[in-house]
Amino acid sequence: MPITTIDPRTALIVVDLQQGIVTTPLAHPVDDVIQRSTALLKEFRSRGLPIVLVNVAGSPAGRTDAGGPHTHTFPAGWTDLIPELERQDDDLVVTKYARSAFTGTGLAERLRELNVTQVVITGIATSSGVESTARDAHEQGFHVTLPLDAMTDSALDRHEHSVAQIFPRIAETGTTADVLSVLALRS
Repeated sequence: MPITTIDPRTALIVVDLQQGIVTTPLAHPVDDVIQRSTALLKEFRSRGLPIVLVNVAGSPAGRTDAGGPHTHTFPAGWTDLIPELERQDDDLVVTKYARSAFTGTGLAERLRELNVTQVVITGIATSSGVESTARDAHEQGFHVTLPLDAMTDSALDRHEHSVAQIFPRIAETGTTADVLSVLALRS
């Protein structure tokens, strides 16, 4: 489904573009994801729209088939946001310990205080941090927009599953160019 509109108070949420993640093997070139995310950052900032920069510093304690409870010790700098994001003083910065940027962070309340009604989400990993954040945003009542070319995953099949099976049920999807075009129409 095409991207139909960008609400007057839309926030951009950039998920887990951090030093320890962008250097891992990914299904798509990370430089493309970074470039598209920064293009959106530039446009949102030029319009005074809220920016949320998210990093992950842990995971939930519950047991999973992959093992657990999870305890991580990250090397120095692993959680640092990449410099290309050019963090600004008025950016909201969220450190999460779960897949969703909304879980236990107060993000929904902070966005509501800013009268945000829609979120555009980019980042890594499509099937984890991006999908969980998009699901939560949808369930919290926000309109969700997903520029599919501004995200990737460690595994192509997981990325494709989220894009084809999950996202159409919770969001409008398109490309970075689509989001920028709809924003330009508001000028």
